[in-house]
Amino acid sequence: MSPEKIHVAIVEDDHEIRQSLQLIINGTPGFACTHSFESVEAALEQLSQIVVQVVLMDIELPGQNGIEGVRQLKLQLPEVDFLMLTIKQDEEAIFQSLCAGASGFLLKDTPPSELLKAITEVRQGGAPMSAQIARKVIHYFHPTAPSPLSPRETEILQLLCDGANYRSIADQLFLSSHTVKSHIKNIYRKLHVNSRAEAVRKAIEDKLL
Repeated sequence: MSPEKIHVAIVEDDHEIRQSLQLIINGTPGFACTHSFESVEAALEQLSQIVVQVVLMDIELPGQNGIEGVRQLKLQLPEVDFLMLTIKQDEEAIFQSLCAGASGFLLKDTPPSELLKAITEVRQGGAPMSAQIARKVIHYFHPTAPSPLSPRETEILQLLCDGANYRSIADQLFLSSHTVKSHIKNIYRKLHVNSRAEAVRKAIEDKLL
């Protein structure tokens, strides 16, 4: 092992992308990539046996996806930093990746110079993200649209999401069944939905809770 080099491994099922990333990394002083894998399963078998500080992890992989791969590999290799690579700007995938233990999130079309900068940054304790991804993260935690619901309606919507029925909601909030039904009717109207299932989905999609 060369102490001055950052040793990188790649988990990517596309052969051309995998090869391109290896060429970029190995062609740059201060970086080395001696191992790459086409699946999470292959990485789980071998990654703990090699020298590595950073793993570039694709999300969409055959078999286990990259998010689950990070979750498992982070338990084996807690000191290793994982940078997710994706073509999708999916808020839920970003959030799940970070919860699984990823340290950064990059789009696959990130320029080589920015990719290498991100690898260096993550080894220095940073959390590199493509600009588009960073905006998605901010939006995930800070929805831009205000909720159309009142505090009481939001409270009832939360109970609906928790699976409570009308009678249970009425009992918990010390309201009459008629009042609960009236609130739920208003919730449906404001969210433009017609059922509990649609209201729950809307609550999740619009991050109303």
